[in-house]
Amino acid sequence: MSLVDLVMPKLGESIMEATILKWHKQPGDKIAQDETVLDIATDKVDSEVPSTAEGVIEEILFKENDVVPIGTVIAKIRVGASAAAQPAAPAPQPQQYEEAKVVEEIPYQPAATTQTASGGPRFYSPLVLNIAASEGISMSELETIPGTGQDGRVSKKDILAYLANRGSAPKAQASAQPVQAAPVTVQQTQVAVAKAEPPAAPVTYSGNVEIIEMDRMRKLIAKHMVDSKATSPHVTSFAECDVTNLVQWRDRVKKEFEKREGEKITFTPLFIEAIVKCLKKYPMLSSSVDGDRIIIKKDLNIGMATALPSGNLIVPVIKNADQLNLVGLTKQVNGLANAARTNKLKPDDTMGGTFTLTNVGTFGSIMGTPIINQPQVAIMAVGAIKKRPMVIETPQGDSIAIRHMMYISLSYDHRIIDGALGSTFLNAVSKELENFDPNRSI
Repeated sequence: MSLVDLVMPKLGESIMEATILKWHKQPGDKIAQDETVLDIATDKVDSEVPSTAEGVIEEILFKENDVVPIGTVIAKIRVGASAAAQPAAPAPQPQQYEEAKVVEEIPYQPAATTQTASGGPRFYSPLVLNIAASEGISMSELETIPGTGQDGRVSKKDILAYLANRGSAPKAQASAQPVQAAPVTVQQTQVAVAKAEPPAAPVTYSGNVEIIEMDRMRKLIAKHMVDSKATSPHVTSFAECDVTNLVQWRDRVKKEFEKREGEKITFTPLFIEAIVKCLKKYPMLSSSVDGDRIIIKKDLNIGMATALPSGNLIVPVIKNADQLNLVGLTKQVNGLANAARTNKLKPDDTMGGTFTLTNVGTFGSIMGTPIINQPQVAIMAVGAIKKRPMVIETPQGDSIAIRHMMYISLSYDHRIIDGALGSTFLNAVSKELENFDPNRSI
């Protein structure tokens, strides 16, 4: 018999943790290799975690709704001839120290010291001392715990790991000097008081109302929007562009395009093509801010805001959009949009965007003021295409004609993008769309 660890998988270059949504298997259940064990969620997308081995679930180490760092063992699978045996009872989990987690983040002076084997002082933080006092660990027992911190210091992780195995190890002889709880600072007292305050009375609403609880994704979207406004001073510029040539070209080729490529061509890949050309001219729009540094992204990864059946939005990303022709862009746009609507996006599909496009015209809006998708510095919105009478300048003089017109808007981070650059980029995109070649081949 052997045990195989099932770990929280890596879910993208910047995702460091995930939330367990649902366990499909419980201890004692048989599991096949690649069979789904649990569902997880990040702040971007939900995903399934398959089993890495065939056998029986021996132990589940986290509960539903727990937030778990990537690379952490979340379950154990028993494989081999003895896989049919009854699973061992899960080991008792040490007491959780949520309040201590807050205290640990507060700067402190060392609360207690002892002598290390080398004769130097061994420091214990208030957090470690509080845990030791709560668990009845004497000072002599505390001194036996190996420390992985600086200079052999015992960390929260060390003492919790010791507590997890304490029942199977002989206890150290009690010391005459019991561990005293760490002195409480003013800051810690304020934290404790804040936690001890009774919850505010629920707000009551008069009249005929309906109360709807936000789902998990809506809560995340709300948080991201507030965080973005708090991070970036937003400025929005607007431009109007004549997309008659583009509309007429698409109307002329869309049937042939679908027959030849097996894909419907929408306006989105045409908009992305124009954006990419202008990002190459104005690379500052494809960047991010890191303190006092500006990080210009040479890989042009374009996010496209996509509506889900639930009404929420998600932003899948077309990687290296500047390396794709119109057919490639169309296939990427359609594939990611379909995956989003059927909840089949992979975590990596929403990572690494450097610029975002949102089509508010899909829902009838003629213009919008979009919120930047952090850590990007700009987002473009395209409105509904409307026929309007416009003045056309010709060598023979001005005339009025019916044209397909569209408003586009650009919200940008005013920390690094001034109005001149934002407006110049926006007008460059407008000119790209207006100057679309109506005789272009597919």
